[in-house]
Amino acid sequence: MTTSRRLADRKTAKFQKNITRRGSVPETTVKKGNDYPVGPVVLGFFIFVVIGSSLFQIIRTATSGGMA
Repeated sequence: MTTSRRLADRKTAKFQKNITRRGSVPETTVKKGNDYPVGPVVLGFFIFVVIGSSLFQIIRTATSGGMA
């Protein structure tokens, strides 16, 4: 067997092995748990701004007699 033939056989065997493993995903890449895309500080700040804004609007509407 020549060197190029052995090299070709080795590459073919490696390729065939990859075909049999195709589609099997290791468990470590699957996300587990509740991982939020934003941190708790950013979420808290957003809630603070939204609720604070609505409270400010309610107080401003109440003090102006209900007319904008």
